[in-house]
Amino acid sequence: MTDSAPTDGQPAVPPPRPPSVAPTSPSDAPEAPPAGLWDRMREDPQYAPEHLALEAVRRLGPEAAQWAARVRAEQPAASAETLADQAVRKFVNRARLSGAVSGAAGLPGAVIDVGVLAWTQARMVLHVAAAFGVDPTHPDRATDLLVLQKVHKVAESARLALGVAAGRERAGALFGSGGQSPLGKVMLRLGIRLAQMAGVRAAKRVFAKVVPGAAIVLGTWANSSATKDLAERSRALYRQHGGVPEQRRP
Repeated sequence: MTDSAPTDGQPAVPPPRPPSVAPTSPSDAPEAPPAGLWDRMREDPQYAPEHLALEAVRRLGPEAAQWAARVRAEQPAASAETLADQAVRKFVNRARLSGAVSGAAGLPGAVIDVGVLAWTQARMVLHVAAAFGVDPTHPDRATDLLVLQKVHKVAESARLALGVAAGRERAGALFGSGGQSPLGKVMLRLGIRLAQMAGVRAAKRVFAKVVPGAAIVLGTWANSSATKDLAERSRALYRQHGGVPEQRRP
């Protein structure tokens, strides 16, 4: 399965368009979120993390499940910890590259890069879940993403926010976005929300790309550190719950 950006619809972020980084191998380079997701996040930046989590489970969950099935067949003696190690190494390496993936300067480039980082991290979490035998396509993985990435402190508030985001997604599909705030304000708000999700707390890290020369070094360090921390939290969660059957919510 691939998750390259759809070709229909308009770019969600002003030029330059979010990059279509589609490696031939899953271990190559970081990929941008699909264009349709950028549209939803731009139109509803307050709930950008929730939109990203929902789309990640829909698009990336099956990919993670297929990966786990394949590597278990190829490495029948490998433990869940070994498979999780492989996933973490792959996506930490991708995160290091995501700080300069867009090639864009200024605020739009910073927002694109932090969106790529959040998408890469979501992919890692779902692969870690699959490594421990936890269904990466289950709707609860979206809740896990928001709690693990510290967007919400507890699962119940994450579920509530996901429900709101899903409702706004359906309403937007039916009635359109209903107008926009000034573009710069939208981009700033979107960048802050995605940075919160990606674990990049300091503004100087989030928007280092605005300062020429700072982005690659600072962005690489911040991305790697944040992704490693998220990996440890993910391991701890799914190590406890691996193999426990899950009931899908109606």
